[in-house]
Amino acid sequence: MDEKISLLKEYNLWGSGNLDWGYQRSEYTDKITSYIGNRLVKVLVGQRRSGKSYILRQVAKQLVNNGIKPENTLLINRELTDFDFLRTYKDLDELIKLYKKEINPSGKVFIFIDEIQIIDGWEKIVNSYSQDFAKSYELFISGSNSKMLSGELATLLSGRYVCFEVFPFSYSEYLGIIQQERGRQSYLDYMNSGGLPELFMIQKSELKRNYISAIKDTVLLRDIIQRHNIRDPRLLEDIFIFLINNASNLISISNIVKYFKGLGRRTSFDAVSLYIGYIGEAFLIHRCDRYDIRGKDTISGNAKFYINDLSYKNYLYSGYGYGYGYLVENLVYLELRRKEFDVYIGTLRNKEIDFVAKQADRVIYLQSCYMLSDETTVEREYSSLESINDSFEKVIVSLDEIKRPLRNGIQHIQAWNLDDLF
Repeated sequence: MDEKISLLKEYNLWGSGNLDWGYQRSEYTDKITSYIGNRLVKVLVGQRRSGKSYILRQVAKQLVNNGIKPENTLLINRELTDFDFLRTYKDLDELIKLYKKEINPSGKVFIFIDEIQIIDGWEKIVNSYSQDFAKSYELFISGSNSKMLSGELATLLSGRYVCFEVFPFSYSEYLGIIQQERGRQSYLDYMNSGGLPELFMIQKSELKRNYISAIKDTVLLRDIIQRHNIRDPRLLEDIFIFLINNASNLISISNIVKYFKGLGRRTSFDAVSLYIGYIGEAFLIHRCDRYDIRGKDTISGNAKFYINDLSYKNYLYSGYGYGYGYLVENLVYLELRRKEFDVYIGTLRNKEIDFVAKQADRVIYLQSCYMLSDETTVEREYSSLESINDSFEKVIVSLDEIKRPLRNGIQHIQAWNLDDLF
């Protein structure tokens, strides 16, 4: 048997069968499989180690469970060193043709390629196989850069793809893994840990810290420094640390430049802006722009940045002061994004609304805080929402043990029950 076919056999359903399926992420697999049966390319994007590989395998397994022959699925994970020989699209094309020749699948072939952006010229393969009307293929690909669908591929496919952003485990998924009840304590445990899948296989805090540090270094090095030929890697990492420790705060590029110049560091507005863009493209952080509620438009300038997973804060930079309120706000933002809302920071005259979440015709205004512990806090949180003169949903999310009654149409939701909103 050909050496490369023997290699493929180790990682495919028609091979050894000893694959690691991980925790079943039905929220993603159900969405993806609902698009099966056409030539749309299914694209999974998200930070490295957020679970894209598991989801691709789970989709392939679901296909087989639904009657597709194992031989008609092909899984290739480019991130594995075993597949280092796949350097260009020609190498990938040769491997697919070798699989077709040796395994000889009959009918449609479902091709899954993980971390495809590592392969030079991968766009040519995706366009060629997804639009091959002589033979039937359906492609599922993943990547760790939000710009992978920009440029040539977007032009070639011209809307013939559907994209799914994969986040680390949600609180509901966390409960499914650790087998605990929904409630304040388990939510605090989740908030003080993180949601990266492999984190749950590690018991000791020091090992978890080393694991998170290794992910951070890998993303910065492979997805940013090498990809963009970064001239000042130290500045890139320091900007990342700054964003982690100022998450949920309204900041501007100018303020960041001023901060580094105050430390005697030479930098510029353009360099900082560029590096922040790269960090965002790698899904380490998310930028959330301001939205003028009265004018119904976004506002340029200051913005907030949220961490893709709180493990970076909890295990790497926990020494910096960081209130629980900011952590809750970060988790609420991530949950809104998981539910596919467009999320903004609301502004109305001299008041700020933590989130304006929009999805089709649905708009939700949300305030988040640690606790509604005194009347001053209660009035601050409620008055911001009461100042909005429309009939859209208004919600306050907190970690209070007791749920407050409806007030002027504003509902109070305990953070661990946020799913009830959707």
